[in-house]
Amino acid sequence: MLNLVFLILSLALILGTIRLIKGPSSADRTVALDTITTVISSLLVLVALFFKNNIYLDISLVFAALSFTSVIIIARYIEGSG
Repeated sequence: MLNLVFLILSLALILGTIRLIKGPSSADRTVALDTITTVISSLLVLVALFFKNNIYLDISLVFAALSFTSVIIIARYIEGSG
């Protein structure tokens, strides 16, 4: 079951990376970046479940908070330059 979830999240990561590279606009790239960081955070939770180690949950929480902040900063930059 964990292998299937890992496969689905890996596919989502690949598709998000493609959208980040090919995105026609800055807004599309920002949404793709947010999606990628969410998938990476989910992968960290999956790793915590697989290894039965709670430190990965803490890392995932900090990563999610930092990625949320970075996406807000990027969105404000795009809003100001548009």
